Amino acid sequence: MPEYLAPGVYVEEVSFRQKTIEGVSTSTTGFIGPTRFGPIFGEPELITSFTDFERIYGGIDRLEFEDVGAPMDNFVAHAARAFYEEGGSRLYVVRTYGYPDPNGAPVDEAVYGRARWPAAGGSPEAFLLQARFPGQAGNVTVTFVFRLGGNAVRTEPVDPADPTSPPHNVLRGVQPYDTVLAVGAGSPPSGPAGAGTLYWVDRFFDEPAGRWTFRLRDDNPANAPVGAVTLDEVSDVRVLTVGVVVSELGRFGFEQSWEGLTFHPEHRQSLSRVFDPAPPNPSAYLRVPLTFDRGAMTHGAEIADALLNQTNIFDATLVIDNLTDPNVGDASRTFRVRLEGGLDGNRPGPGEYEGDEQADGSKSGFRALEDIEEISIIAAPGSTFGLEDNYAIQAQTITRQLIAHSERMKYRIAVLDSGDGQTLTNVRAFKAGIDTKYAALYYPWVRVFDPFTEQEIHLPASGFVTGIYARNDVERGVHKAPANEVVRLATGFELLLNKGQQDVLNPEGINCLRYFEGRGFRVWGARTATSDPEWKYVNVRRYFIYLERSIERGTQWAVFENNGSVLWANVRSTVEDFLMNEFSNGRLLGTKPDEAFFVRCDRSTMTQNDLDNGRLVCLIGVAPLRPAEFVIFRIGQKTADSRA
Repeated sequence: MPEYLAPGVYVEEVSFRQKTIEGVSTSTTGFIGPTRFGPIFGEPELITSFTDFERIYGGIDRLEFEDVGAPMDNFVAHAARAFYEEGGSRLYVVRTYGYPDPNGAPVDEAVYGRARWPAAGGSPEAFLLQARFPGQAGNVTVTFVFRLGGNAVRTEPVDPADPTSPPHNVLRGVQPYDTVLAVGAGSPPSGPAGAGTLYWVDRFFDEPAGRWTFRLRDDNPANAPVGAVTLDEVSDVRVLTVGVVVSELGRFGFEQSWEGLTFHPEHRQSLSRVFDPAPPNPSAYLRVPLTFDRGAMTHGAEIADALLNQTNIFDATLVIDNLTDPNVGDASRTFRVRLEGGLDGNRPGPGEYEGDEQADGSKSGFRALEDIEEISIIAAPGSTFGLEDNYAIQAQTITRQLIAHSERMKYRIAVLDSGDGQTLTNVRAFKAGIDTKYAALYYPWVRVFDPFTEQEIHLPASGFVTGIYARNDVERGVHKAPANEVVRLATGFELLLNKGQQDVLNPEGINCLRYFEGRGFRVWGARTATSDPEWKYVNVRRYFIYLERSIERGTQWAVFENNGSVLWANVRSTVEDFLMNEFSNGRLLGTKPDEAFFVRCDRSTMTQNDLDNGRLVCLIGVAPLRPAEFVIFRIGQKTADSRA
């Protein structure tokens, strides 16, 4: 309460508006499963296009698991592609990875694409380039292209205001820690190797001259400069930089490039910083696929000299021999390194899907998805592949983990896949072990054209269905059942179901994907996998998730307010306004608000014990819309004089 102690005019801000509730997003999706590349631990990154997915998690090339006899379709990548094609826009992905050695630590070097090569003089293991994440997608080709800038030496008078003052050399366009090629007076670098010496640029305060200036060094930066070269001792100084191009493998591999990189570890654009194994920038951790280890070398001149003493890709001569020759092309100043040894590991099992937590707090598997509150749809594409084969126990366990995760998180629904190649009897037996209002099961698998193999393949339905959920939410609203919607990418289904077959599956809560002549391939079911008739429909379950989450987030202001009639009235009005907006938009059943919803928050909903224990109880009733699953027209004959 404000205090009024001295006479005067006091202006205070007050609110005459009721607090509002904003509806939450319902289409943000989370996928979990194996991919070709990408982080295993840590908070998942939001990706909004399939191009983003490819940059972080690799393309749609097949996965080659060590414990599986043949390459396996990359189901998570295909699901991500289907998700965006069907209308989705916001996706989180958690990569699962099975280390070939069951006792192997997450830092096991044997599964990373890597390359070591010696420096000048044959010193072993001078440099190490390594893929940031495990997987065969880390077996990339890295190209180094070296370039020299123009002469940075300028001769100027010591005192610019006095033209008669003695001249001295200065550097223009050079930054501290740049690596340069310098030559003495009268020896410009116009020929091959030996025309100059590599240094790194040190900025220091010249006390006798009373100004900041540069000097050239070729020693350890931690030591006091011994025999540093002054600018007056050189006539030509050229900045040396390197461009790095990473050519990714795979059917649709693309290139990433970095230009103007330098060598000194302290330089902000050095190889050591751009390809830092532990970058401070999370974006660099996800989008820079390599790490660079300079070994025992400490300064830019040493690192540059070692890199330049590699054979080029043009005529197998040393790069350094062609560095200053104006008559050669870029190929003579270029060398390549191929990373090898990256493995896709074993096929992940329930342990990898469940996840773990490291000492630094980073998580994997379902545990990582628990920290992303905005996710409202969850799926594990490909986890049921082999359900009727040797992966049955693992697939069933992962499906139960998916359900348990959704029930525990409360505000999300799981999209479950049937197994590949399942018959009606198989899928009914699979569904018989599932009873939950937080999941929906879809059958059969979808046939699509695979741009990688250029053949038709079968994919689990979850990637398509989650995208259709998102499209339905945007175009119609979460209150509308996500069914009778076209599967855009489908060229067919693994099994074409007829009405008689769906008559068997639909009552058991198995949502069918069907083909209709003239209407294409459609999702033809909208039931949850529960035996509880109150939560039989997907849209009812998802709409209540939307209402509950929106009300929870929109009423956080009420916590720790005085629990009395003023607070009760405010809460009641806030919720009523939100539900009134839902009713006005046609999302609730009834011809008037009293039929559509009610909100009670007063002494009738709270006992004295509730008040004594700080509990505010608000009772809300909502009449949701259910889908017209069975549209019935009754037609009979009438006579011409009938009044009926």
